[in-house]
Amino acid sequence: MIHVVAIITAKPGRRAELLERFLAIVPIVHSEDGCIEYRPIIDNDAGLDGAREAIGADTYIVIEKWASVEALDAHAATDHMRKYGEEAASLIANRVLHVMRDA
Repeated sequence: MIHVVAIITAKPGRRAELLERFLAIVPIVHSEDGCIEYRPIIDNDAGLDGAREAIGADTYIVIEKWASVEALDAHAATDHMRKYGEEAASLIANRVLHVMRDA
């Protein structure tokens, strides 16, 4: 299994707009061969009494699980991801992808 943690930082004040565009493609990605999990997460406003560091109001993280590297590569090459990338580019300040496997 392949795990991806994508840290997406929107331009200041643009996270909601970027997340709206992202959430529109989630059902399409879920239907792709090899997609096990694909969802955005944001800070939880409660809990852990200061024992955590917030990712911030402009950032969200995408948690992905794929059956194989080939499935991940096929996902990256889809028309809907290309289109999303083009449409979202003006809203993104930074993007970091971590592609990992089970230890």
